[in-house]
This record gives sequence, structure tokens and C-alpha cells, in this order.
Amino acid sequence: MTSPLSHGEPEDLPQPHGRAVVRMKPKAEARAIRHGFPWVYADELVTDRRTQSLNPGTLAVLEDGERRPLGLVTVNPKSKIIARMIDRDIEAVIDEAWFTKRLQRALQMRTTLFDQPYYRLIHAEADGLPGVVIDRFGDVAVVQPNAAWAEAHLAQLVAALQAVTGVSTVVKNGSGRSRVLEGLTEEISVIAGSMDAPVQVAMNGAIYLADLLGGQKTGIFYDQRPNHAFAARLAPGARVLDVFSHVGGFGLACLAAGATSALAVDGSAPALALAAQGAAAMGVTDRFTTRQGDAFDVLEALAVEGAQFDLVICDPPAFAPSKPAMVAGLRAYERVAKLASALVAPGGYLVVCSCSHAADLQSFRNSSARGIGRGGRAAQLLHTGQAGPDHPMLPQLAESGYLKALFFRLD
Repeated sequence: MTSPLSHGEPEDLPQPHGRAVVRMKPKAEARAIRHGFPWVYADELVTDRRTQSLNPGTLAVLEDGERRPLGLVTVNPKSKIIARMIDRDIEAVIDEAWFTKRLQRALQMRTTLFDQPYYRLIHAEADGLPGVVIDRFGDVAVVQPNAAWAEAHLAQLVAALQAVTGVSTVVKNGSGRSRVLEGLTEEISVIAGSMDAPVQVAMNGAIYLADLLGGQKTGIFYDQRPNHAFAARLAPGARVLDVFSHVGGFGLACLAAGATSALAVDGSAPALALAAQGAAAMGVTDRFTTRQGDAFDVLEALAVEGAQFDLVICDPPAFAPSKPAMVAGLRAYERVAKLASALVAPGGYLVVCSCSHAADLQSFRNSSARGIGRGGRAAQLLHTGQAGPDHPMLPQLAESGYLKALFFRLD
């Protein structure tokens, strides 16, 4: 009989509910899993033929190298994250009732935090649904099943979601890098109810138009809500530049707080059109302008034009989405800070953001400070923001605390 600790076939063992058993390698660190870390990487698991033949999303009992059970995991042999912890109870039945309990727990916290049903309802591992993101827009929910197991259980998840929240329309947003890494196809569709227009979202006194079928991610970035609010505190009477503006997140919040003007810059014409619609809904069209183009090019052009602003915000996409991209990503953040600082009036404010989980806060802060220094400016760091509380962190998973917003005052 082949040793279960080798790369051959493991011994046949009783399998709870007929489930497969997967086993960590003898020298793999199981302590982190016991203490709450939710992922097992491919090089930590015994990848024998039986494990490799499992369909993506298969439920399996995870054991350590000594055959002690660690919990119930979902397995995807095609992913570098080969196993994700889904329940510490190896006997757990993953059915609609199981989803209902997770969703009820998540909803209870959001309804405590927010007086209107516009928030992130499920933030993946931190809410006990690995690889699943759900954003709520009143009577509509957008589900991102970014892991193979969630795709396989989507019908049960949606049924529980509608029962718990009462939403009538559910959009599946099956796009993005995470699904590619899981070996899943990309697809965006309405899987319950109907939808034919962008949704209005009110936050921080502003009105946003979210395109739930054709926009970025789920259509709006709820994670920036508290950072929009902090920027708005600096905005009364200010000239505002919102770079990488998407649908006007920072700019519209600043106008709602009394900014004299806001210029939104983005490469997406549809996003800027939605931003303009939001400004119209707020009645601030006379103070709001847009400029489409590559953000770096526009920053350089504005400097040549001699433009100055009292508050400049740059909220770019993830320049460092993975560790291999971190060096180049940090250089890009440094360049953003250098170009943007040239446009800040003396005594004004610069806000730079990063949603790259691979770039930790200290590295991002250092890159931003270097950029400001290279731009010939001195600065005070007055506030460091993060994602809102509807984007909770799993303490053992640093990647779940990805968003950073640095607020500087320049000389």
C-alpha cells in the first residue's frame, strides 16, 4: 500500500458524506490553518492523481500530515489556491440553509451600520463565503462568484439571498482576474428579475449612477465611502480634481460638501457619462466638468496648462495586483504622486489611493512620499483611510485589507 504521505494514491479512508479527503504535506505548516488562515496553496497539498482528478469546486475534508481533520474545504486543482476553508465542521452540509445562516449574519451587521440597503453584503472570506462578493443596491444584488465552488452552488446561494434580503433582481457578474485564475469563464447576466437602466445610489450627500451590467466591478466602489466622506471635509470652497474618477466617487461627494468646482478625469467615456448624470441628479452640473483620457497624459497636460487645484484625488486601479507586479506597481504609484503634487495649490491637499493588496501600506506610503518629494513638494500625512466596515477584514488574511487612502497636505 502506498504511503499516504507520498505523492502516490492515499489510503482509502472513511469519507464523511462520501466526500473526498485531501491532505497537507508532512512539512506544510498546518498551524496557520488551525488558527484561521483560510487558504491552502498548491505546493502545500499532496497532489496525487485522486486530488488532481477532483472537479473544480469539489467539497473535501482537509487533513494535516498526521491525518487529523482541519475542516471542510473546497478544492480546485486548477488554482494556485488549491483549497479554501469553508467550514470547520467536516460534517457541514452546504445547502440553502447553510447559505441562509451566513447571509443572515452578514445582513444583521450591515443593517446595524447603514440605514439604507446600499452596501457590500458579502465580502468573501471575511463573511464566511470564500471567493464570493455580493453588493446590494436596494432591490438589486450583484453577485460575483469568483471561486469554482461558488459557481457550482450558485442556485442555492441566489435562492438564500433572495429569501434573506427580499431583493427581486440578481445580477451575476462573472468577470475579472479572480475568475480567470480559478479557470472559470467570464459572463455578466441577470439571473433573477429584470434590469434595464443604471441604479441611483445616494452616499455622503451625493448621487451616483451605477451601471450594474456594463460598469467596472459591481458598478460602484462602496469601499471608498468613508474616504469620500473624509475628502468632503476638505472640500468646502475648494477646486477639486478627481483623477481615475470612475462615476465621480470623490468629485461628486466634494461637490455635495460645497466644493466650488470638480473636474473628473477617467479613460472611460461611459463612466464619465454616468458621473455627469449623477451631477445632473444633484443639480450641480454648473460646477462639474469631465475630461476623458489617459490619466498620466492628462496630469501632464494640466501641469503644462498651469492648472492648480485645492484638492487633488487619485484613485487608480490596482497597479500591483500580485507580488510579481509589485515593483512596477510601486513605481506607478510614485509617478502618480509626483505628477499630481505639481497640481496642488500651496496649502492644498493630495489624496492618493491603492487597492493593490500586494502593495502593503508602508510600501505604498513610501512610494507616494517619494513621488511628492520628487515633485519638489513637502508634505504632512494627516490621515490614512481604509475600506468601509461593510468590507471587513479576516484578521488572518492580509489580502482582505487591501484598500489604502493617504491624505497629504502640501506646502
